[in-house]
Amino acid sequence: MLTAHPFSTALRLAIFSTVIIGLVSFVFTQTKNKIQENEHQALLQSLQSVLSTNRYDNELSENSIQLDDITFYRAYKANKPSAVIIKSTSHQGYSGDIQLLTALDINGSIIAVRILNHQETPGLGDKIELRKSNWLLNFSHKTLKDMQSSTWTVKRDQGHFDQFTGATITPRAVVNEIRKVGLFFQNNKTQIFPSLK
Repeated sequence: MLTAHPFSTALRLAIFSTVIIGLVSFVFTQTKNKIQENEHQALLQSLQSVLSTNRYDNELSENSIQLDDITFYRAYKANKPSAVIIKSTSHQGYSGDIQLLTALDINGSIIAVRILNHQETPGLGDKIELRKSNWLLNFSHKTLKDMQSSTWTVKRDQGHFDQFTGATITPRAVVNEIRKVGLFFQNNKTQIFPSLK
């Protein structure tokens, strides 16, 4: 009866492992660029959902700055600041974090708000999504000055914005986050756009 020599078994195992590692590396290399391109296209699509391309002529995805865990995509038209898209995350959601984009023109008027990601309750908190309700449209054309008012909150807190039946925490989190990032932009505008100094 022949038995496998320990050296030949180890050699076969080493060759097999090398082949598998080589295949995994090859697949990773082949898909890495495609994944990065898909992520870039998804980012551009998200940015364009809050700011139309006629408001800027620069590459938004390549012109960002991060301050205090908030990302600011700077929009320029003819080399002058025209708008900013703020990507931020509220940690006050009912079921977890709510990631959103808020677009402001350079004077501090809200252009649009969109929800990027959330875990809120279907049928209740998910009304923050534009495809589920028009609630997010209530922010359009509001200004940084409006944000300084005590009415920049949900109606349950004696504010201006509707909450959802059975779900106050979710809209409160979104309202508070938009106010927070708007005021942060106002207080740090020259750091975000140094040419405004």
